[in-house]
Amino acid sequence: MRREEQIAEARKLLAHLDHRTTALAEGIYRNPVTDYTCPVQAERERELFFRNGPINIGLSALLPRAGDWMTHDYAGMPILILRRADGSLGAFLNVCRHRGARIVEGCGHDAKSLSCPYHGWTYGPDGSLVARPDDPSFAAAEPATQGLRALPVTEKLGMIWVGPRPGMRLDVDGLLDGVAGDLAAYELNRYHHYETRVLRREMNWKLAVDTFCETYHLSYLHAATVSPLFHTNRATFDAFGRNHRLIGARRTIDELRGQPEDSWNVFEHTIVVYVLFPNTIFLFQRDHVETWHMFPGERVDSCVMYVSLYIPEPVASDKARQHWDNNFNLLMATVEMEDFPTCEGMQRGFLSGAQESIVFGRNEPALQHFHRGVAASLAEPQQQMAAE
Repeated sequence: MRREEQIAEARKLLAHLDHRTTALAEGIYRNPVTDYTCPVQAERERELFFRNGPINIGLSALLPRAGDWMTHDYAGMPILILRRADGSLGAFLNVCRHRGARIVEGCGHDAKSLSCPYHGWTYGPDGSLVARPDDPSFAAAEPATQGLRALPVTEKLGMIWVGPRPGMRLDVDGLLDGVAGDLAAYELNRYHHYETRVLRREMNWKLAVDTFCETYHLSYLHAATVSPLFHTNRATFDAFGRNHRLIGARRTIDELRGQPEDSWNVFEHTIVVYVLFPNTIFLFQRDHVETWHMFPGERVDSCVMYVSLYIPEPVASDKARQHWDNNFNLLMATVEMEDFPTCEGMQRGFLSGAQESIVFGRNEPALQHFHRGVAASLAEPQQQMAAE
């Protein structure tokens, strides 16, 4: 977010505090309960968003050096990503071309090649088959045809995107749809990965996204944790295609009053939340970045997600490590002990028949925008089929 826009958003927040208002939608929005419970819709979402859509993996800092590699299975496809010697990224299906075994698990460093643990077939950083035991027995299977299946991968604005299908087109500019200028201002290339944690919960993946789409709940659900840090129901909202930005006010924001605007440190007094449609949450807090990636689980009422913390400088002391551990632990305690148990209760409540829809108020424009985007995306393939 550019400097002049930071100041403009801070002005809006101060005005909301003065007038006890917040960003408003034009009306209320009734979201059907089946959005969270319908297995048919869940399968359509899985196919559209996660098997055939570009997947945001996280910041480039996940793979900072040549030879770094990681696997990613959350979208339902076995993905392998690695950093080559020239600094470029390669992405492949993590499937050996001999018998289909997984080449690697987890993540690692300093890889010059990767070998399948089953029979030792070995692949280079470009995915080519470079060695296989008893090679003459496979003479009819030309090595040039036995390389790993490549996936499209790109880096932009310090983030990594992968296409989960070989040959698919990655249109990251179209995906960002106007939010690229905002994200460029954060200079994400300069951040360092601190830690990633994985969570599995009994709720639909969209409920996990919903958690980050309003500040209306802060003083109620988080009375003893983050409510003392942030104003409740005071936020700005802006849409960028199907993406959006929500900015909340820290309780310290009044310190800006009376200071010259050109001296304002807006980030010190706000939290900036982006939803990069459909499933990536990007948060900027003061000097660090958090990313959340939400994926559907095996059932409509389950999900898996991973949260990563990125910091401005590598940890160089025990004091610094304690600082970042405290930050991460507060975040996780809030969502794991307060947000997500509440969402799991909501998920069970959806099956009770108490209501056919839930209501997003005018003071929840980000929720409205996100779910309208989901509905519109699901409708598009149906419209295309009808036209054909």
